[in-house]
Amino acid sequence: MHPPQLKALDAWIAQQKPPFPSRPEAVRPLVEMSLARPVCYPKEIAAKAKELASKAIDGLIDPSASVDKKVDRKRRLIKGPSVFRVRVDQSSRDRAEG
Repeated sequence: MHPPQLKALDAWIAQQKPPFPSRPEAVRPLVEMSLARPVCYPKEIAAKAKELASKAIDGLIDPSASVDKKVDRKRRLIKGPSVFRVRVDQSSRDRAEG
């Protein structure tokens, strides 16, 4: 870890109740808390990613396809297969059980 990270870790340890955890002992609950939190991206970042994906897909879709086919293919590519989509309520529950 870099010195600023160690400083922040030591500050977190100092806020805990005695007996204070060692650095390795302190890392585990911090990682667990971080992993339990759903990932939320600012709307601006998500919108920019969607825009970039849309432009990239436009260049890949067969230009001879009908407009309806192009729209359908683009929607399916941007949305992605259902196996890759994780609902926040499911992921939080699964982490709590696991």
